[in-house]
Amino acid sequence: MNIYQVKSPVLFLIFNRPDTSIRVFNEIRKAKPLRLYVAADGPRNERKNEAQLCEKTRAIIEKIDWDCEVKTLFRQQNLGCRDAVSSAIDWFFGQEKEGIILEDDCLPAESFFRYCDTSLEKYRNDSRVRHIAGCNHQMGKKYGDTSTFLSNQTGVWGWASWSRVWKDYDKTLKAYDSAEVPQQLAKIFKDPFLLEIMIKIFNDVKAGKINTWDFQLAFINYFNNGLSVNPNVNLISNIGYGKDATHSVNEKDPLSNLPTEDIAEIITYPKYMIPETTADYEVLARSFKLSEKWDRHNLLRRRLKRWLKSLIKGTH
Repeated sequence: MNIYQVKSPVLFLIFNRPDTSIRVFNEIRKAKPLRLYVAADGPRNERKNEAQLCEKTRAIIEKIDWDCEVKTLFRQQNLGCRDAVSSAIDWFFGQEKEGIILEDDCLPAESFFRYCDTSLEKYRNDSRVRHIAGCNHQMGKKYGDTSTFLSNQTGVWGWASWSRVWKDYDKTLKAYDSAEVPQQLAKIFKDPFLLEIMIKIFNDVKAGKINTWDFQLAFINYFNNGLSVNPNVNLISNIGYGKDATHSVNEKDPLSNLPTEDIAEIITYPKYMIPETTADYEVLARSFKLSEKWDRHNLLRRRLKRWLKSLIKGTH
């Protein structure tokens, strides 16, 4: 079987992990994009040997052996996760109307690139759709009888989008009022524990306490009632969990090295443009351990109920 050659431009985000980066690069190499953008944050001065690791990682592009226009954005100083990634995507979508984004620990299945190309083309002019996710964290559960489903969640372990969407990106969420947002989030998140968590995350992002870029993308998608395309199989395996990771340090996490499958050759899409909100809740509930919070809440409620009963009996 011939390996699919991707039509869309690809942005490859790298930093200091040559081991995972080369594995992701080898999958990009198979897909042979005609335009490849490579962005790298600079080393942190306080980290011993990080400069050498960054150089070794950047040298991977010397292995490009197909006909390809290559553009690089190699930072000399460390910007941190939020500014390095968001500015790299600014750079990418400043030159391309649409494209695919892969980080150095997001290993794609072979059909990921075909899925992105097909989805970008299908929803290119549909403003309801703002995001194409490659990962599927439903642990085998499928939604509908098509090879994709729609949701509101913006999975960024291998994804694709359009410049028409990224132009709304706001890394400090300055366009949104902290006083108004809780009321708006309450329209989206019905679980009180989840609502509390999302309000705190929003406020922490606004305050600059969270050094990441992806929560902002998620909030903006929610605030625009945007739809995300999701595969009904997992097309991305995160191979970066461990002590060297920026955020995903727990190697025993169920999402670490999640197996991938290839999507059907003919990709089918839902007839109705309605998000599978249950799918979103399943992912968020697992991420934030909502079942444990509810168990504790119910236990306390039962204890309180017994205590009140004992008080009532004591008065007779």
